[in-house]
Amino acid sequence: MDPCLLALDTATECLAVGLCSAAGQAVRHEAGGAQSSARLIPLAQELLAEAGLGWAALDAVAFSAGPGAFTGLRSACAVAQGLGLGLDKPLIAIDSLMTLAEDAWGLGPAAAAERWHWVAQDARMDEVYAAAYQRASGPSAGWTVVAAPALYTLAALAARWSAQPPWALAGNAAAVFGERLPTAGAARVDSVSDRAGALLRLARQAWAQGRLIAADDALPLYLRDKVALTTAQRRQSAGAGVAPA
Repeated sequence: MDPCLLALDTATECLAVGLCSAAGQAVRHEAGGAQSSARLIPLAQELLAEAGLGWAALDAVAFSAGPGAFTGLRSACAVAQGLGLGLDKPLIAIDSLMTLAEDAWGLGPAAAAERWHWVAQDARMDEVYAAAYQRASGPSAGWTVVAAPALYTLAALAARWSAQPPWALAGNAAAVFGERLPTAGAARVDSVSDRAGALLRLARQAWAQGRLIAADDALPLYLRDKVALTTAQRRQSAGAGVAPA
């Protein structure tokens, strides 16, 4: 029987909420930012009402754990944790960069399996959240992490891609930074098509594989401890490559 899963994502400036059940799938996308935490529950209630379901029908709550915006990550994690504790349901933590890879999957030449798919998202302050994944085809279809999510300086990521150019690239970093982040002709998907739908697909895979966590164990994935650096700190980290977490 298909699980009933609620998916929450506030890792970026876009708020995404999705629900899947035996009755089908529904998603919502809105502008996020400061209003994200206030809109998560009302949007979830709308989706449940449209499906004719109550909160108790949920089998698990999935949330985008990061990397991403500091406040946004806390919002989705906190709401998911509250629902998990209140409903006595498990949670599913989803890699937010893998969600972008999943969203880009099937769009143009980037759909080829067995190839590295890089995801690079603007992290502000001339830094980039980036990771690489590989997707298997056939019965074992799914993503494998080949370069774990990390916070890179532009220079470090450009150097890595110069040594091994990305073949497929998702995320907004290439569009944001332009020639400062050369992509060597990679097949690019710069914009998100259906973030909530991608999150739900990953959540269903995680459910099928039993990758569930207790609500007490839910934590955001922070890759940056500071949201601003002094000039001296930026000069010190410039030569370090991967930015300090």
